[in-house]
Amino acid sequence: MGGSPDAAQDAQRVVVVVAGSPVVDPDSAPPPPPLAPPAEGKPELPAVEPKQEAAAAGEVEPAEAKQGVQAMAVTVVRDVEAGADPSSSNGGAAEKPSWFTPKRLLVMFCIINMLNYVDRGAIASNGVNGSQKNCSGGTCSSGSGIQGDFNLNNFEDGVLSSAFMVGLLVASPIFASLAKIHNPFRLIGVGLLVWTIATAGCGCSFDFWSITICRMLVGVGEASFISLAAPFIDDNAPPAQKTAWLAMFYMCIPTGIALGYVYGGLVGNSLHWRAAFWGESVLMVPFVILGFVIKPLELKGFAYNTTKEYGTVLNPEVQDNSGQKHLIPADLEEKLPQNSFSSFGKRVMTEIRHFGKDMKELLQEKVWVINVLGYISYNFVIGAYSYWGPKAGQDIYHMATADLMFGGITIVCGIFGTLAGGLILDKIESTISNAFKLLSGATFLGVIFCFGAFCFKSLYGFIPFFSIGELLVFATQAPVNYVCLHCVKPSLRPLSMAMSTVSIHIFGDVPSSPLVGLLQDKIHNWRSTALMLTSILFIAAIFWFIGIFVRSVDRFDEPSEHGLPAADRSNLRPLLDENDEARASE
Repeated sequence: MGGSPDAAQDAQRVVVVVAGSPVVDPDSAPPPPPLAPPAEGKPELPAVEPKQEAAAAGEVEPAEAKQGVQAMAVTVVRDVEAGADPSSSNGGAAEKPSWFTPKRLLVMFCIINMLNYVDRGAIASNGVNGSQKNCSGGTCSSGSGIQGDFNLNNFEDGVLSSAFMVGLLVASPIFASLAKIHNPFRLIGVGLLVWTIATAGCGCSFDFWSITICRMLVGVGEASFISLAAPFIDDNAPPAQKTAWLAMFYMCIPTGIALGYVYGGLVGNSLHWRAAFWGESVLMVPFVILGFVIKPLELKGFAYNTTKEYGTVLNPEVQDNSGQKHLIPADLEEKLPQNSFSSFGKRVMTEIRHFGKDMKELLQEKVWVINVLGYISYNFVIGAYSYWGPKAGQDIYHMATADLMFGGITIVCGIFGTLAGGLILDKIESTISNAFKLLSGATFLGVIFCFGAFCFKSLYGFIPFFSIGELLVFATQAPVNYVCLHCVKPSLRPLSMAMSTVSIHIFGDVPSSPLVGLLQDKIHNWRSTALMLTSILFIAAIFWFIGIFVRSVDRFDEPSEHGLPAADRSNLRPLLDENDEARASE
């Protein structure tokens, strides 16, 4: 993961050294790369002069060896102060893809996010999930969908809905860590490829365990996207519309689930439940291709182009015998003696230590912890709603088209509720304290309406109350993720989003689906089960209410980046910097 804070002591100078290379005559050696022009008012640091005479073969004195290393050195001068001249940053206009704009980025990410959640809705729909085999009065029905074909009980069915979390849990921290040494946009492309193969595999499964393994791989593919997409959007959204842009992105969650209900019901009933998974896989293929072929984008707080002519820096903290720190390019690694840098195993251990330090810093952020605790309680309920909602509605109110009914309510309330939450927070000023006020208020009112809805025996009373409740509950999506992004320093945002997502799943909707199924198997009363589940939303409202009184600081514009080598700290601008134009027009 990131470099050591000791890199700050390198005094604005980074040396790229090829250790063990022969010393060549300066007249025949290729000229070094041109020095970056110094910032106005700052003296230019002199380059290292090469040694004038070659050392005798086989006998190199310590002083001559040191000069020999300098002969192959390139000194790169960087302005590492906060607010560096944009013209000297790799994030300048010359690096922007001419055809790629922030709005296109938002649209692409929204479609990908929607497809992710269409898959969640499809597997929960009656058309895909189906029903159990049933025997009554001496007559047995064969069942339908996944439950019927694989003869699953409610607990196994709930486990199936949560299996993706195993892959998500393992892969999210890994992708968040890799974002510091590999371009995050390429990592998203890799993840989407895994997702596409896994969803196609779900359609080819032949028993409970085969489809469960494929669902785990779906989580691996999703892990790269959920931890990296939101920081990209937050970087490139206009300053006055950051929460609104996040709202558009997270609006795709309820919209995707709702479309998944409808899509799964239509395709599953008219074709086959396997065809629904194959269709999802085909729809994702264009975005997989884009992830690999378009020019990769950079993320605020990370720099990738400063050493691109040498390759990715895999070990930024290598020291020679003199104690001088150097950057060792990865593509020269094989040419260097093995004793000149750490072994692969040592690098892995270094990354694990850095990950541990980042996790410790994240967990010490009280605002982040309180926010995620509320989010876990919230997602426990929403996850169970999304999976068991159609079945509960069909049983309680005898809905003939439960998939379409719940899908319609969720898609309308999800769109308007999520957008309203983002717009309201932007209107009252996007601060962490205001976000907590909106979160606690909307959740408290939402749980009252949802709880009241399940008390009605009539469908005509249930629909309006449940719709208002969902409208209020979905208003939390943009504010809760705004807090996750802005309560930590820029370099921790991928890890913040990854661990937030892992937490809300592993403690939220992963246990909720099988636990609700287990509870229903015991009491056989969907109304009582739904009321007990809904009451858990009060816990989320309490956590977010506490967050209002916790001291908070918005760290989005924090200038210092201690997780990067000194040469890279000046590159704090995103690749897509149309924000500057937006600021100028205000």
